[in-house]
Amino acid sequence: MSAVGAAAITPRPVPRLVRRRRMLMTVANHALLIACSLIFLLPVVFVLLSSVMTNDQVLSSNLWPRPFQVSNYRDVVETIPLWRYAWNTVQISVIATVGVVLSSIPVAYALSRMRWKGRQAVFIVILATMMLPFQVTVLPLYVIFSQVLHWIPSFKPIVIPAFFGDAFSIFLLRQFFMTIPQDLSDAARVDGASEWQIMTRVIVPLAKPAIAAVALFSFLYNWNDFFAPLLYLVDDPNLWTLAIGLNEFRGQHHVEFNLIMAASVLFMIPVVLLFFMAQRVFIEGVTLTGTKG
Repeated sequence: MSAVGAAAITPRPVPRLVRRRRMLMTVANHALLIACSLIFLLPVVFVLLSSVMTNDQVLSSNLWPRPFQVSNYRDVVETIPLWRYAWNTVQISVIATVGVVLSSIPVAYALSRMRWKGRQAVFIVILATMMLPFQVTVLPLYVIFSQVLHWIPSFKPIVIPAFFGDAFSIFLLRQFFMTIPQDLSDAARVDGASEWQIMTRVIVPLAKPAIAAVALFSFLYNWNDFFAPLLYLVDDPNLWTLAIGLNEFRGQHHVEFNLIMAASVLFMIPVVLLFFMAQRVFIEGVTLTGTKG
């Protein structure tokens, strides 16, 4: 009897024609997205293929490496102190990210969960700082860091300002904090919790997606940043980051495009891996941020 019942509920195989039609409909419905993704992937594929070509092949019409010259990556590592540049970049990115997160959370909490006079005016001033280009403040900052504090060359001019908040990160966190029900904070206050306890034990655990998005934004920005390290670290080659090292490598090997492509791939790998590992939390944080103003 059980065998008969199992046979009765066994789904019928989908006909081949139906499966083909479904696949074609799926492709047709997502044709625009597929085309856009291919457009964005073409430069990446070009860099990857060029990084394992000989220099003569890169300059020719060949689209496929024959043979694959994986030794390009070894030549890059042996030519420049890549690991030292990578370690310097990791230090700056991690410390600056920690500073941005630690400094932005209390400000965002005060602007979203606490009631005090002038709150909206302060928020507008913080947003206004986003409209001020870095090139406007770079000269006075450089004078302060070099003549007053004597921090140049060092990592301090890059990482210490991160502990004083970031307007974009404060904005994202504020918008997410405002989506958390106020009843949770009120219940904690009734139980005798202070504002600090409410922030650290109630709000922060619920805001992990937004915090992860802010951390990822900050890490990627500092990892890819070229201007600030060039301004503050160029006098000491031992402090150079990957961005400066890649630019220096390009200057030395401007006619060896295969080595330049290999160095670019090594520069991109950590960022790509980080994004794929954190993409779910990152997308969730960005999606849920800004649903309440």
